[in-house]
Amino acid sequence: MKSGFLIVAFAVMGWSQSPAKDVGSGAASIGKGAAHGAADVGKGTAGAAANLATGHPIDAATSLGSGVAKGGMHAATGAGKGVGKIGKGLGGGLKKLTHL
Repeated sequence: MKSGFLIVAFAVMGWSQSPAKDVGSGAASIGKGAAHGAADVGKGTAGAAANLATGHPIDAATSLGSGVAKGGMHAATGAGKGVGKIGKGLGGGLKKLTHL
């Protein structure tokens, strides 16, 4: 019964990490987004090279364009999420400092 109460209490209050964990998690999100973006650009470039080698220039341009677009999307999403988490962590840290 006590565990059920704790689950409800955390759900009502909103589960939150410490400010340091939020900042660390934000940095990790930025890194993951950049890594996924780089992988997508690499896949698009490899596909474009293969299409050029087989004589398909239009398919090569399509592969390169989609790889760059997906890479940019993943990098931007990771950066947005990461900056949000870092901001949340900094805000929580400042809140703790002002309420000593």
